[in-house]
Amino acid sequence: MNHRSAGLVIWDVDGTLIPADLRWLTRAIARAYGLAQSAVNFPDKKVHGYTDESIAVDTAIASGVDPSDAEAGIPAFRQAIAAVMQEGRQEFAEVQPPYPGAAASIAELHDRGFIQTVLTGNMRSAAEVKLHVAGLDEFLDLRIGGFGSDERDRFQLPAVVGRRYSAIYGDQLDSSRVIVIGDAPNDIACARHADFHVAVVAHRIGRQELTTYEPDLVLDSLEPMMVMAAASSLLSSGGARATAC
Repeated sequence: MNHRSAGLVIWDVDGTLIPADLRWLTRAIARAYGLAQSAVNFPDKKVHGYTDESIAVDTAIASGVDPSDAEAGIPAFRQAIAAVMQEGRQEFAEVQPPYPGAAASIAELHDRGFIQTVLTGNMRSAAEVKLHVAGLDEFLDLRIGGFGSDERDRFQLPAVVGRRYSAIYGDQLDSSRVIVIGDAPNDIACARHADFHVAVVAHRIGRQELTTYEPDLVLDSLEPMMVMAAASSLLSSGGARATAC
């Protein structure tokens, strides 16, 4: 099958493929800004679905760092998050295994001819470690991914994916053939901004709450046949909204 005939699936990472865990950001922010880990104070409602750099700046400020110093500390944060993830590879494997069905769903989509990549607020250095250690990167084309190290504004990342897709595959990305799979309201908003289809999995936010943000579909899990049914339904229906799968 020609991969370009099936469509593009774009995965969020934290909270979608693997459980979210703030320990890595906590350690990197503490290291970058000279804070005790216990002094790192994440701001309410500005973590999930945002990019690592924006979280680092907002968290540094919430933790008592002067705003100008918070911004100036971003180069140190980039180095720190890369180091923290490399140092924590074994710990990550033990405490953050992928969600059930994640690897099998990626493999099944690959077998059905989908190109797959990620759109994530993670810095690329962090995302690559997480996906590799979790055993999820074999069928993901990370060359065309959008990462928090590309743009601080998550809403700019679909354009990054589009440019990289065109450069690698030689075709302009057709938004009607793209499905984002995420887990948070900002995943939905970002997909809508790019005119992509979007399904969300109810891993940490309940189905009822997710439905209020009007995704195309809400999944109860990443069971492979459920994910395939969602992809097939969205591409065949043009994205008519539903609430269950």
